[in-house]
Amino acid sequence: MPNRLETYFARLERTRVWKSIFRSGTGSSTLHNALAIQQNLFLHLFSTKVRKRMVSLSATWYLGTLTLGTFFILVGTGVVLMLYYHPSVPQAYSDVKDLRFVVSSGLFLRNLHRWSAHAMVFLAFAHMFRVFYRGAYRAPREFNWVVGVILLLVTLLLSYTGYLLPWDQLAFWAITVGTNISSAVPLVGDKIRFLLLGGHQVNANALLRFYVLHTVILPLSAVLFLAVHFWRIRKDGGLYVRQSEPGNAENPAQPASEEKKQS
Repeated sequence: MPNRLETYFARLERTRVWKSIFRSGTGSSTLHNALAIQQNLFLHLFSTKVRKRMVSLSATWYLGTLTLGTFFILVGTGVVLMLYYHPSVPQAYSDVKDLRFVVSSGLFLRNLHRWSAHAMVFLAFAHMFRVFYRGAYRAPREFNWVVGVILLLVTLLLSYTGYLLPWDQLAFWAITVGTNISSAVPLVGDKIRFLLLGGHQVNANALLRFYVLHTVILPLSAVLFLAVHFWRIRKDGGLYVRQSEPGNAENPAQPASEEKKQS
């Protein structure tokens, strides 16, 4: 059976359709592996080679990877929840109640989405604290630090906009308080509040706007900035390791002349 599968895939790789999609081909050499990564739409965001110490647990604690994993869980569970939800004032609360009492495994699905959102916020903060205290925001990584801050804000906005969707008393008054706080911003506060709510009160317009923000605009923004984030990690020399950064006195590969200049 394995030989038949190998023969089938070998024939498939020789077809014109396969070669038009995977132009680098396959092989066991380093060159083939590098070309396969560089010419792939998704894999080209990552480095072709990575030092082992850069992907060790002590280097990153895998906080970025865990944050990305919770985002994928939120996308998957969110798409399924959309099948049972109507962003309208008469129906929204009933749909959420049906998820709890009527839909099979609906309570598990909603709780998985909710706790994954909490975990994503916690992991995003932990990831940024880790980056800050390791000094990984320094040159040449300043731009990627700014992208990370934007991603943190998008994460918080995703959590905040999803808060209104159950349309219960807790959600109603939480959004009321939050939007009133935003109105305190000098000069543009009232305009921000009006833009968020689609009016002067938390009503059907606000629910629809928060739903669109939560399910379309903010997730697409997160995907865009995530792509830029991974691309910049590659362009900045991979994951941050203090000994491997240029201009560092502890870098064993640094020329002796430069060390003398620094001393």
